[in-house]
Amino acid sequence: MVLRPREGGRLRGMAGANRLRDSARILLACIRLFNGVAALFVPGMLYVFRMFGIRTVLIGAELLVQTGERRDEATRRAILIHASDTVAAFLATISGNFPKNGRIIVVISAVNTVLAVIANRH
Repeated sequence: MVLRPREGGRLRGMAGANRLRDSARILLACIRLFNGVAALFVPGMLYVFRMFGIRTVLIGAELLVQTGERRDEATRRAILIHASDTVAAFLATISGNFPKNGRIIVVISAVNTVLAVIANRH
């Protein structure tokens, strides 16, 4: 995408970039809310997932409801949170400490990390 100045000093393409960042942030929040609620209420869920359910819901809500600098900070923190979740899920999977579907959890965490990075692009 080539950015060219236009009337009023604004750049073409900025609206598209902002829309992409917002879409990534909103999708990330929705994934977090879904996963958190599922962890809390799906019968038979492992304790470790239940334990992090409320954390996941709060992170998702924060990405949706905060504005201004608080939203920016939540979005910046999301990279570290999701990257560390991805590494932890990967290590648990290769060590055999995760259920058979551990790879799916790694992929979901990795997608969350990518969304967090996109949401932070400036």
